Amino acid sequence: MRAAQYRIPRTAGDTEDAELVLFFFGQGKGGAADDNLTRWYGQFTEPDGRAPRDVATVTSRTVRGLHVTAVDLAGTYLGGAPGNAPRPGFHLLAAVVEGTRGPWFFKAVGPAPTIGAAKAAFNALVDSLQAHP
Repeated sequence: MRAAQYRIPRTAGDTEDAELVLFFFGQGKGGAADDNLTRWYGQFTEPDGRAPRDVATVTSRTVRGLHVTAVDLAGTYLGGAPGNAPRPGFHLLAAVVEGTRGPWFFKAVGPAPTIGAAKAAFNALVDSLQAHP
């Protein structure tokens, strides 16, 4: 379920805003990190025909005892509401944050320039997380 949703204002030249959504399905629910990566790959195609899995940058790290698996992927976005037209030039930053009370899922998607401009802030957000009892 969507726990929170935020608008990321578009950068100059982009035609729409991006969004950041935080999902929480309940403790231990929502699927493993790899399952979510696979689902997110399925929401993109690449203009050169390569598989999104082969283009994505996936990183894993620990942030104050929380295991974070993050993905950075650009291409044509097929996700969103049913019936939406494919959106070329989109970018995804997402993270699965696993801890004793998780997992939590962070997903930012939108026009590539807007997401590119928000990348440092997205990473700072994830790096600021800490578990609370």
